[in-house]
Amino acid sequence: MGTGGGSGRDAFFDNAKYLAIVLVAMGHSWEPLTGQSRTAGALYMTVYAFHMPAFIVISGYFSRGFDLRPDRLRRLVTGIVVPYVVFETAYTLFARRAVPDPGMPVSLLDPWYLTWFLAALFVWRLTTPLWRIVRWPVPLALAVAVLASASPEIGHDLDMQRLLQFLPFFVLGLNLRPEHFALLRRRGVRIAAVPVFACAVALAYWAVPRMTATWFYHRESAQELGAPWWAGVVMTLALFGCSLVLVACFLAWVPARRTWFTVLGAGTLCGYLLHGFLTKGARFAGWFEDHPWLHSPPGEIAVSLTAAAVVTALCTPPVRRVLRCVVEPRMAWAFRKEPAGR
Repeated sequence: MGTGGGSGRDAFFDNAKYLAIVLVAMGHSWEPLTGQSRTAGALYMTVYAFHMPAFIVISGYFSRGFDLRPDRLRRLVTGIVVPYVVFETAYTLFARRAVPDPGMPVSLLDPWYLTWFLAALFVWRLTTPLWRIVRWPVPLALAVAVLASASPEIGHDLDMQRLLQFLPFFVLGLNLRPEHFALLRRRGVRIAAVPVFACAVALAYWAVPRMTATWFYHRESAQELGAPWWAGVVMTLALFGCSLVLVACFLAWVPARRTWFTVLGAGTLCGYLLHGFLTKGARFAGWFEDHPWLHSPPGEIAVSLTAAAVVTALCTPPVRRVLRCVVEPRMAWAFRKEPAGR
């Protein structure tokens, strides 16, 4: 697999992260369209089956070397905890004005909208050393997810259902090696990915009027979705299998060479955290209700292209530099500066 120029970054993974964040933004933009368009609903369901699992698998893969050394714990706090605090606060203040709900509390235990991923990534990465000493880590993580899906008493602190139900994808990433990704780049796999994706979209089109897409959010137990506990077991296992197949198909078509969007892969966290303000802002402003043409095929295409363009702009280096200037000053309190010579 190619590398991203001389930076030492792997172009394949930067390309994968960029393409995944585009799908995340497009998926969020399709949500208001799904009620009136079965096609939009089918695409929405298909994308939601694999875009976050793909992100989480890659996050797990790059967490393989994490341990509890002080320098790595420091990077965990500055890279995950501080942005979580900043954006959880910012999103809450944004929602207070947009909803409006002046009394909406700022709660670090109750992630709002997109910030659940940062909270989950923090916990997942802290548990990385534990997964190294487990004999069958992926089956164990899958058992945890299954139990969570049937346990409404877990509650929603730190979006615990999502944290536990998405856990198997992170643990899988921890156990992958470069040769596993190389297998996906075989010609036969790439060819097979096309009919598999086509079948997935067709199945989703059939499922739209028969199944709620909420299952793909993994944020609630089966009982909270009005289903019996055993449905959580069945759906967790079935969706895990479906998601893995689609993640493999998606990665099979990610280019390994350096492309025009490779550099944007380093800024996907910026795109992820920032595009939510625009997505939610459009919903709060009533754009989809005030402009019925957005629910027509040309409107759906326009919405998709706009979402892709916006998140692409938010991943660019200038935006990353601006965001760094906003967040980094807030990191200063986290760690004292070591005296020179120590």
